[in-house]
Amino acid sequence: MGTSAFEVISAFYKDYKTNTPQKIKIIDAYLLYILLTGINQFLYCCLVGTFPFNSFLSGFISSVASFVLGVCLRLQVNPQNTSQFCGITPERAFADFIFAHIVLHLVVMNFIG
Repeated sequence: MGTSAFEVISAFYKDYKTNTPQKIKIIDAYLLYILLTGINQFLYCCLVGTFPFNSFLSGFISSVASFVLGVCLRLQVNPQNTSQFCGITPERAFADFIFAHIVLHLVVMNFIG
């Protein structure tokens, strides 16, 4: 019972490196990038202000929606979830992801004004 937080994180990271497929690691890197982008936008809003509010709102909503779409892609591509997404191939999931991103960014560009 005397395991430290560092040991738990180290064991988690080692298990992640050995058991996670490369496709999932790439999607996780994308999700980390989108998360950091959303955090940067929020911090900028808190420090500088929201003068062009539509621009801030559309950028932040784009980050959140991109993160949600990335999580959906990760769920559909994960080999452990094939029983829940039996009719969806990884190629179809990626095509849906790209199509949803195109629609999302068309809406975001329209919202900016």
